[in-house]
Amino acid sequence: MTESCVKKLSCTLLDAITDKDPMVQEQVCSALCSLGEVQPEEMLCACEEYLRQHDKLAHPYRAMVLRTMEMVLRNHTSKLDKDTANIIILLASSEMTRTKELVCGWQQAASSVLVAVGQHFINRVMEEMLSRFQPGALPHCSVVRTFASLAVSNVFGMVPFLPSILSTMLPMLGMAKQDELRVAFCSALQHFSESTLEYLANLDQAPDPTVRKDTFATDIFSAYDILFHHWLQSREPRLRLAVVEALGPMSLLLPSEKLEEQLPKLLPGVLALYKKHAETFYVSKQSLGQILEAAVSVGSRTLEVQLDALLAALHAQICVPVESSSPLVISNQKEVLRCFTVLACCAPGRLLAFLLPRLDTSNERLRVGTLQVLRHVINSAAAQMEVQKPFILSSMRLPLLDPSSKVKQAVVQVISAMAHHGYLEQPGGEVMIEYLVQQCALPPEQQPENPGPDSKDLSADGVQAMSIRTLYLVSTAVDRMSDVLWPYLLEFLTPVRFTGALTPLCRSLVHLAQKRQEVGADTFLIQYDAHVNLPSPYAVTTRLLVVSSNPYLGDGRGAASLRLLNVLHRSIHPLLGQQWETTIPLLLGYLDGEALWGSQYTEETLPRKEWEEKLLMFLRDTLATISDNTWTCQLSLEMCKQLPCYNGTPQEKHFLYKCIGTTLGAASSKEVVRKHLQELLETARYQEDTDREGLACCFGICATSHLEDTLAQLEDFVRSDVFRKSVGIFNIFKDRSENEVEKVKSALILCYGHVAAQAPRELMLARVESDILRNMFQYFSTKVLGIKVETKDPALKLCLVQSTCMVSRAICSSAQASSFHFSRKAELVAQMMEFIRAEPPDSLRTPVRKKAMLTCTYLVSLEPALGEQARADVIQGCLHSVMALPPESQGEDSGCQEALYLDTVRALEDLLTSLLQRDMTPQGLQVMVEHLSAWIKSPRGHERVRALGLSSCLLRYFLEHLHVSALVPFHNLGLLVGLFSPRCADLWPAARQEAVGCVYSLLYLQLGYEGFSRDYRDDTAERLLTLKDGLMHPDPAVLFHTCHSIAQVPEIVSVLRSKLQETQEHILPATQHSVYLLASQHCAAVVSSLLGSPLPFDSHTCMLWRALAVEPSLATQVLGLLLEKMGRDVPFKESRAFLLGSTPDRVATLLPLSATCALHEVVSAPASGPAVLELYPQLFVALLLRVSCTVGVQLPRNLQAKERRGTSPAQASRNLKPCSSAVDALQAMLLRGGSEDVMQDMELEGGWELLRTSAGHEEGTTRLARAMTKYAGPRLPLVMKALIGTQNSAYEIQRVTSTAFLAELLSSNVVNDLMLLESLLDSLAARQKDSCASVRRLVLRGLANLASGSPDKVRAHGPQLLTAMISGLDDGDDPHSLVALEAMVGLSRLLPLVEPWDLHSVLLHVAIRVRPFFDSVEGATVYEVMPAPQEKMEVRTASIRLFGHLNKACHGDCEDVFLDQVVSGLVPLLLHLQDSQAPVASACRFALHMCGPNLECEELSATFQKHLQEGRGLHFGEFLNTTCKHLMRHFPDLLGRLVSTNLFYFKSNWEDIRAAAPMFTGFLVLHAELRHRPQVDLEQLLVALQLLLKDPAPAVRAKAAEALGRLVKFA
Repeated sequence: MTESCVKKLSCTLLDAITDKDPMVQEQVCSALCSLGEVQPEEMLCACEEYLRQHDKLAHPYRAMVLRTMEMVLRNHTSKLDKDTANIIILLASSEMTRTKELVCGWQQAASSVLVAVGQHFINRVMEEMLSRFQPGALPHCSVVRTFASLAVSNVFGMVPFLPSILSTMLPMLGMAKQDELRVAFCSALQHFSESTLEYLANLDQAPDPTVRKDTFATDIFSAYDILFHHWLQSREPRLRLAVVEALGPMSLLLPSEKLEEQLPKLLPGVLALYKKHAETFYVSKQSLGQILEAAVSVGSRTLEVQLDALLAALHAQICVPVESSSPLVISNQKEVLRCFTVLACCAPGRLLAFLLPRLDTSNERLRVGTLQVLRHVINSAAAQMEVQKPFILSSMRLPLLDPSSKVKQAVVQVISAMAHHGYLEQPGGEVMIEYLVQQCALPPEQQPENPGPDSKDLSADGVQAMSIRTLYLVSTAVDRMSDVLWPYLLEFLTPVRFTGALTPLCRSLVHLAQKRQEVGADTFLIQYDAHVNLPSPYAVTTRLLVVSSNPYLGDGRGAASLRLLNVLHRSIHPLLGQQWETTIPLLLGYLDGEALWGSQYTEETLPRKEWEEKLLMFLRDTLATISDNTWTCQLSLEMCKQLPCYNGTPQEKHFLYKCIGTTLGAASSKEVVRKHLQELLETARYQEDTDREGLACCFGICATSHLEDTLAQLEDFVRSDVFRKSVGIFNIFKDRSENEVEKVKSALILCYGHVAAQAPRELMLARVESDILRNMFQYFSTKVLGIKVETKDPALKLCLVQSTCMVSRAICSSAQASSFHFSRKAELVAQMMEFIRAEPPDSLRTPVRKKAMLTCTYLVSLEPALGEQARADVIQGCLHSVMALPPESQGEDSGCQEALYLDTVRALEDLLTSLLQRDMTPQGLQVMVEHLSAWIKSPRGHERVRALGLSSCLLRYFLEHLHVSALVPFHNLGLLVGLFSPRCADLWPAARQEAVGCVYSLLYLQLGYEGFSRDYRDDTAERLLTLKDGLMHPDPAVLFHTCHSIAQVPEIVSVLRSKLQETQEHILPATQHSVYLLASQHCAAVVSSLLGSPLPFDSHTCMLWRALAVEPSLATQVLGLLLEKMGRDVPFKESRAFLLGSTPDRVATLLPLSATCALHEVVSAPASGPAVLELYPQLFVALLLRVSCTVGVQLPRNLQAKERRGTSPAQASRNLKPCSSAVDALQAMLLRGGSEDVMQDMELEGGWELLRTSAGHEEGTTRLARAMTKYAGPRLPLVMKALIGTQNSAYEIQRVTSTAFLAELLSSNVVNDLMLLESLLDSLAARQKDSCASVRRLVLRGLANLASGSPDKVRAHGPQLLTAMISGLDDGDDPHSLVALEAMVGLSRLLPLVEPWDLHSVLLHVAIRVRPFFDSVEGATVYEVMPAPQEKMEVRTASIRLFGHLNKACHGDCEDVFLDQVVSGLVPLLLHLQDSQAPVASACRFALHMCGPNLECEELSATFQKHLQEGRGLHFGEFLNTTCKHLMRHFPDLLGRLVSTNLFYFKSNWEDIRAAAPMFTGFLVLHAELRHRPQVDLEQLLVALQLLLKDPAPAVRAKAAEALGRLVKFA
C-alpha cells in the first residue's frame, strides 16, 4: 500500500470520528492507533492536516484526535524526525491556546501531546512554551499546566529550565487574580519542587551534576511567601488545597534558617485549616508529613514548641467517625499516621505521654483512634518504642475492659502488632494473650451493647472472626511467639468460659506442637513440673474427648480436638502413639464423610448415637492400651470433677456420663468404682432429665464389668441418708422435697433398667427378679400382688415402663430366654396394661402407651404363656387405647404428634404379631381378626382405616411365616373375605386400599394351603394390586369401575323414558326392546329414522342408539350403516364468502355430523365391543379422516344458536362442534376396541387437543400413529390397508392426514415386523408428485423415518431414498422451502446409513444445492437484499447441519471438487456462528467440527474442537482470530477468495452478520503475509468498509473501523 493509501485510510477513519456512538468513536481511535503503530509519522501528519483543514470541527472531536495522537506519540516519539516533531508541537500549542476559555478535555489533550513529544524533544517543546510564557503578561492556564506535567514526565530534561521559568513566573504570581490560574501555578510549583528533589537525589545520573539546592532556594522562598501569606487565605477550597499540597515539597527546598523562621507560622497556619474548613481534612496528603520531615531534618526547635498542638490536631483526624470513611478520609488517615511516624522517630517519649493517657478515656472514638495510632507506631517506629514496651503494656489495662466491639477490634490489632515486635514476651504479655483467647470465645450471636448513635457498630461475630485469625497468625507466622504460646495456650482448654475458643485454640496448638516436633522430641514434651497451671493429661483428655461428641459446633471443634489429642499423645501417655495414630485418622475420616463417599455430614445429619459409640470405643481401646489401673482411676476422677462444667450443655454432659461409665468399667479397683458411683449418686442433679438419663447410662455401662458392685451401690444409696437428704449451703444436709424424691426414684429405676440392658446376660438373669425388678417396683411404692397401684409422678411412671421394657428386652435377647421361667411375667403384663388403661383415651401426649406395649411384646414371648383371658385382655386393652384416639390434628406440634402416633401404632403391630406368633394357625388368625372386627365395622372412618391396616399387617405376617405340612383347605377364608370385601367400597380411600390388601393376602393364604409354592403368582390375585390406585381416584366413574372389577357385579342398564313418545316409566324397557326387535328386521330404516332426530341428541335418543348395540351382529350392521352415511355426503360446504377469500367460512353438512354423533353413542355402549373389534380398521380410518376434514369447520347457524343456548336437562352433554365430536367418537371407538392405552397415551402427550386445531392437526396425527405402533401393533396391517385406499381423496387435508399417519409408521420397527415395509414405501413414493406441498413434504419425512424405524433397510433402498430427497431439494413449487427443509432434515438422518458409493455419486450435487439455503430468508437468500426479511431459521439450521453431515461422510476420502465446496462454505459457517438464532449457531458449530478433518489442517481442527464444544460459551473474536491465523498459515492462497466472500456479507440483512464480516476480513489481513497482498483488491475493500462506516448499526460501524485499522498491514 502506498503512502497516499495510508493517508487515505487515516482520513477515512478521521471522517468517522464524529460518529454519535461512543463505542464507534472508541473503535475509530483504536484503529487510528493501529495505523500509528506501523506508520506513526504518516498517521500523525494525517491527523495534523485533518485538524488544520477542519477548522470548524467541534472541540470534543478535536480532543479525541489529539488523544489518539498522544497515544501513538507515547511509544513512537523516538521515531519522529525534527520536522514532524515541529509540526506536531506547533499544532498542539495552537490547539491548547486557541481559546482563552477553559475547555478541560480539549486543552488537556493538546497538553498531553506536548508532554509526549517532550520526552525526546524537550528543547523544542520548551522553546515553543517559553514563547507563550513571556514576562509581564499572564500566560494561558494550560501553558502552566504543561510546565507542571513536563516536570513530572521528564525530570532530567526539565530541571535545567526551572531557574529561568521561576524567574519569569515569580512576578506573575502577584499579577494572577483568577483562582484557576493560581491553582495551576500552585500545581506547577509543587511539581517543580518534587522534580528538583528527585533530580538532587539522583545527581549521579543527572546531565548536570553541578546543580545545587541553593540554586532554587531564593525563588522557592519568594513563591512560598506569596502562597502562604496571600493565597492560603482564599475562600476557594480548591486553591487552599493546592497551596497546602505545594507547601509540602517546597518546604524541603527552603534554606534551613528560612524554614526555622517560617515554622512558627507555617505549622499553626496549616493546622488552623483543620478547624476552619471541612475540605482541609485532606490537607495532610503528603504535605504536612513533608513539612515535618523538613523540620526534623534541620533539627528545628520550633517543632518541640508546636508538638502538643500538632499531636492534638493529628489525633483528631484519626478519630473521624467510621461513616465518614470515604476514600479521601482513609487516604488522609494514612498520611496522618505517617506524620505520627515522623514524630515517633524524633520524640517518642512525648508522643507516648500524649497517647497513653487517652487510652483511659471512656470516649469510644478517642480510644479507638488512640489504639490505631499506637498500633501504627509499634510497627513503624519499632526501634524507638523498644524501651517503652513496659509502659505501653501497662497502659492497655482499661481498654481490655471496654465492652465496645470497635475497641475490642482495635485492641486485637494492637495485640497482633505487639506479637510481631516482642511485647508479649514481656511481663504482662500473658494478659494480652488471655484477652485474645477471650475474644475468640465470644458467641457469634452476641450483639454489642450500647452502639454509638452515629456509628454502625461492628458485630461481635466480626470481633471473634478477627481474633481467631489473629491467634492463628501469631501462632503460625510469628516465630518468636512459639515459646510464649507453647504450652501456655493449653491452660485455656479446660475453663468453661473459653469453650467458644476451643477450635482456634486446638488448631494453633496443633501447629505449635508440630513445629516443636520438627525441632526435636525433647522440646515437644510438656514439662508439667515447670508449668504448674497447665491442665493434667487426664483433664486434657477428658475435655477434648467430651467436646468431640458434638463435633460440628464451633466451626468443627470435634475434628480440631481430635487432631490436638493426636499430636499430644506422648504427653498424655507414652504408650498411646501407635494406637492413636491409627484410630484418630479413622475418626476424622468419618467426620469428613468417607462413609458417605465424599458428602460430608452436618450437625443435623450426623448419626449421633453411632458417633458417640465410636468415641466410646476409642476410649475403651485407649484404656486397654494403657492398661494401668492408677491412670484409669485418675482419669475417672478427673471426669467426675468436670461433670459440673457441662450443666449448660446437656448433650455433652450425657456423653461425659457414658465416658465415666466406660472408664469405671475398665478400672480394676472395686473400692474406686464404689466410691465414684457413690459420688455420682450424691451429686447428680435429679431435677434434670439429661442428668437422670446420663446417670443411668453410666451405671449401665459400668455394670458390664462390675454388676455386683453396681447393684450393691444402688442399694447402699437407698439405705443412706443422702437418698432422703440433699447437700445444701456449707455442705449442710437438708430434707429433699417430695417432688425431688420422686425424681431420685426415677433415676434409680432408670439405672436398674440400664444395668439390666448392659450387664452380661447370664449374670443378669440370676439377679433380675430377686434384685432388679424387686427394687424397681419397691421404689415405685407399689406391690404387684393384689395391692392397688398408687398414682405417681408421670415421669416416674414413664421411667418404670422404660426400665421394665429394657429388662424384658434383655431377658428376650439372652441365650437362655427359651428356657427361662419368668415367674413375674403375668404381674408385669398386668401392670403394663394398668398403665395403658390409665392413659387418657382422647389424646396421645406421652410415649407410655408405646413403651408399655413394647414391654408386653417382649414379655408375651417368654414362658410361661399367658392364659386365654389374659391374652384377650391385652389385645382388647391395647386396641381400645390406640383405636379410639381421635384423628391426628393439624397444629404446630403436629409433626411430633404424628411421629409419636406412628411409633405407637408400630408398637401395637409388634405386640399383635408377637401374640399371633404364639398360635400360627388359621384359628389363631381368626381370633386376632375377631378382636379387630368391631373396629373394622366402626362407623368412624379413621378407626376402620387403623383396624384394616392392622389386619393387613397381621395377614402379611401370617403369609410370610406360613408353613403348611399337609394340604388342607383354609376354612376361615369365607368368613374373612366376607369381613373385608365390603370395605373395598368404603367411603375412605385409605380403607379401600387396605381392604384390597387384606383380600389379596387371604387369596394367597388359600393358595398356600392348597399346596402352591410361595413364589407362585395368581393372575386374579395380582389384578387386585393393579386396582389399588383406582380406589384412591376421586372420579366416581373410575371408582365405580374399579369396585365393579373387584366385586364382579353384572352391569346395570338403566332405560329411561322416551321423550318423543311420552311413555310411562314402567313400560320404557318394553319400548326399548321393541326398537331393538324392529332394528333386527329393518336396520336401515331404524338407523335412518333415528338419524332424523334433532341435534344435539337428547338423552332418550342416546339410550335408543345404545340399545342397538346390545346384540353384536346388529351392532355391526348399525356401525356399517353409520359409516356409509358418514361418507355419503360431503363433509362441509364452502360459503360464498370463503370462495371469495374474505373469511374462512366452512359449514358442516348435517348427515355426516348426525352419523358421527350416533356412532359415538353406539360405540359408547359396552356391548358394542365385538362389533367395534370386527370393524376396527374401517371405524378408525373413517373417524380419523372425519376429524381431518372438520378441522376449522363451523356448525350450521341453527345449531350454533342451540349450542349457545345450552342443552336441556334431558339432552346429553356431548360436544356438538364438528371436529370435537369426531375426536370424541374416535376416542370412544379406541376405548371400546381395546385400545385404551392408545387413548391414554394421546391424552398424556396432548395429542387430542392438537388434532382439533389447524396448526396442530398434523402433529396430532403423528402422535396418534406413534401411539398405535406402541400399543396397537396387530391392528396396523388392516388400518394401513384401509388408509392407503384413501390417499387419492379429493380433499387435500385428508391426503395430508393419511400421509402423516403412514409416514410416522415408518419410524417404528413394528412395520418391518409386520411385513408392511415394502407396501408402505411404495404407497408413499406414489405421492411424491402430489399437487399438495404438505403431502410431498410428509412423504419425504416418512421416507427419512426409515432411518429410525428400520435402519438396517436403508442400504437396500438407498438409491430410491436419495433420489426422493434430492428431488425434494429441487422442488420448484415450494415458495416457503418447506419441502426442501424436510429433504435436508431427511438427508441428515439417512446419510450415515446409505452405501458410500450411493452417497458419493450425489455428494457434490447436494452440497451445491444446499449452499444457498445457508443464508435463507423468507422468499429470498441473503444475496437478494430485502428491506425487512423474515428469517427462516429452520431452513438455515437444516441446511448447515446437512452440510456438516456431508463433510462427516467424506472423512478420509474427500475429493478435490468437494473440498472446494468445503472452502466455499467456510465463510458463511463462521459468520453464522453470530446468527441471532441459537439453533443456527449450534448447527454451524457442528458443521465446522465436521469440516475440520477434510481441511487436513490439525491446528484448525484442534481450534474447532476447543472453541466449538456444544454448551460452551464462545468468545467469537478470539476464536475468529485464531481461525484466521491458521487459515493464512496453511492456506495463504485462499486470502482473496475468503475476502471476496466476506464482501457479500457486508450487505447482509442481519446486523450481527454485517458486523462479523468486516471483523473476519480484518483478521484475515492481519495474519496474511505481505507477498499475498495482490490477492486483495484494496480499493474495492476500502470502498466497502467506507460504506459500512455509515451503517445504521453502531456495532457494524465499530467493526468496520476496526477492520480499517487492520489494513495497515499492507502498508
